[in-house]
Amino acid sequence: MAQVLSPGAVPEPELKFEKEEEWRENLNVRLMCKDCRVDPPNLYEDHASGDLICADCGLVLQQRTIDQSSEWRTFSNDDQGNDDPSRVGDGPNALLNGAQLNTNIAFDAGGKSSKELSRAQNRANLDKGNKSLLSAYKQIGALCDGWQLPTSVSDTAKHIFKDAEESRLFKGKSQEALIAGCVFLACRRNNVPRSFREVMELTKVSKKEIGRVFKLLENFLMKREKEKEGQSHMVAGGVVVTSDGAYKGSGTADPSDLCSRYCSMLGMDQQTTNVAIELAAKTNNTGALAGRSPLSAAAACIYMASHLMGAPKNAKEIQAVAGVSDSTIRHAYKLMYADREKIITKEMLRDRGDPDRLPRPS
Repeated sequence: MAQVLSPGAVPEPELKFEKEEEWRENLNVRLMCKDCRVDPPNLYEDHASGDLICADCGLVLQQRTIDQSSEWRTFSNDDQGNDDPSRVGDGPNALLNGAQLNTNIAFDAGGKSSKELSRAQNRANLDKGNKSLLSAYKQIGALCDGWQLPTSVSDTAKHIFKDAEESRLFKGKSQEALIAGCVFLACRRNNVPRSFREVMELTKVSKKEIGRVFKLLENFLMKREKEKEGQSHMVAGGVVVTSDGAYKGSGTADPSDLCSRYCSMLGMDQQTTNVAIELAAKTNNTGALAGRSPLSAAAACIYMASHLMGAPKNAKEIQAVAGVSDSTIRHAYKLMYADREKIITKEMLRDRGDPDRLPRPS
């Protein structure tokens, strides 16, 4: 209720309390040795005793200071020589099932009873699904290491394999064929394509079986992506954004990517490699090798580029790398030779390229 004043009365001023300022450390105040008075001071902190000592004269400036560094004390058995300074375990792995953050019973120094408890816990927590997944991941890692592929390819193949296993759609397929299909698809998705023949030679799975599993994986991923198309979320401003990582199919291998790898295996110089890559791009645009496989197109581009730049490679040398017959290479080269005026650019001729070096197709 508001207070009513009489006529002529003066209201009393309201009491205003001063707000206390927040405490702030004065950075201008520094600790110095009162004997040395060296600026900047050369101080040493002894963590064992908790003393702050001047390193020049040995004067103790502070005693029982609080250690602000990380604690690396271990609780493992020191007598066994298996000290582990880590206070926590590994983080959860998205490639495995379960929470994976359960407490484990150690049996190193607990005696017979702790060993029995540890065995009982291991039997109770045994997950056969994770065991099979770990075995498959080990094979995928070995295959990717054999090709010297980046870690992104191995991780992609593992995620595809886990999704395929959880879908239960590949129950009749062998694990080797499924692993081969996952690695083949992961290579394409990470722009390091490999041919069916190379996967067949590495995994010892037939080309026909790899193709079947690859098609099933493509259809499975496309179907799963269609189911996620309706899932979207609102962001600031009312803009609707669909889920990231949409899978749109891998398509066929790009001959230019194959040219780069095959030229490296043949020991060709970088200038000739760039010409082969540019020829592959030109053939795609002009359609000179329409209907040809990427392997035969890449082999024919390398054959033409090597002769154009004066470092010729015969069809048998390219055949050993690309895995296609020399007759296929010569037939594809014949089609390119007919359209040589369209696919050979001025930049190639400027880089010491000479069309007169090209052999006439038989």
